[in-house]
Amino acid sequence: MNYGTAGVKVISILGEDYSIKAPAGEEQTLLDAAMMLKAALDDTKRKYPTLIGDRLLVLAAMNLCSQQIEMKKQHQEELDRYQEQVSATVETIAKTINQG
Repeated sequence: MNYGTAGVKVISILGEDYSIKAPAGEEQTLLDAAMMLKAALDDTKRKYPTLIGDRLLVLAAMNLCSQQIEMKKQHQEELDRYQEQVSATVETIAKTINQG
């Protein structure tokens, strides 16, 4: 990643400000990630109102990681299904060509 022309963004998480450098062209990704983390923190805080600080942050991060793992799993299952469909189509075409 090229940080030479990176933009520094100040992100506030749980009342703390963090100055984070984003690679050139990735500033919006950084802001989107911060918004996603804040939403996860809000959701976790609603479910577990007594959690504060690091415990809240860790549980929210674990929830985000779990969601990411589940999305990867679903994506792989979809890819496998598409591959099966493509293979079946290729097999059908090959049979048709061989009959001709």
